[in-house]
Amino acid sequence: MKLLKAATAAMALAATPALANDQVAVGATVQGPEGNAVGTIESIADGVVVLNTGKHKAPLPANAFGQGETGPTITVTKAQLNAMLDEQIAAAAAQRDAALIVAAAVITADQQPLGTIESIEGDDVVVLREAGPVAFKRDHFAVDANGQLMALFTLQQIDQAAAAAAVAAEGSASAEATS
Repeated sequence: MKLLKAATAAMALAATPALANDQVAVGATVQGPEGNAVGTIESIADGVVVLNTGKHKAPLPANAFGQGETGPTITVTKAQLNAMLDEQIAAAAAQRDAALIVAAAVITADQQPLGTIESIEGDDVVVLREAGPVAFKRDHFAVDANGQLMALFTLQQIDQAAAAAAVAAEGSASAEATS
C-alpha cells in the first residue's frame, strides 16, 4: 500500500510541471499580475516561449508562466515587460554603436571573418571584403557575447545577396547600354 501511495505521489509530482504548462500554447493570451492581457504566445520551441506584446516579441523561458483561471500568467505587466525590453534593446544598440567604427573587424552570424568597416554615414555602413565592398544598414550589426562586432547574417547569406546585387547591376547596365 505504501508503495502504491509513493508511486501515485511521484506520478502527481511528475505531472505537475506539465499541467502548469498546459495553458502555454500558441495563440494563448497571457495575463499579468493585475489580470490584464500582456500579450499572445506566438511560438514555442526548445523551452522558449515567444510572447508578442504588440510592441515586442519577448523570448521567455517556459517555466516563467503560471496557470491562471483564464489562461497562462506571468508576474509582470505588459508595460513592465515592454520597458524591460526597451532597456535591453537600447543597451544592445549602444554597445553596437560603440563597436561600429571605421577599421573595426567584422564577423558573420556563423562566426566567419567578413572584413572591416570601410565607412559609416548615418545608418549606412560599408564593409570592405576581399571580394569588394558590401553595403549594410546599422541595424544589421550587433555585438556578440565575446564583444566582437558581428553582421546579423551568415557568410552564405551575404555571398548570396552580393551575387544577386551583382546580377541586378549587370542587368541594369545592359538595359542602359541598349537604350
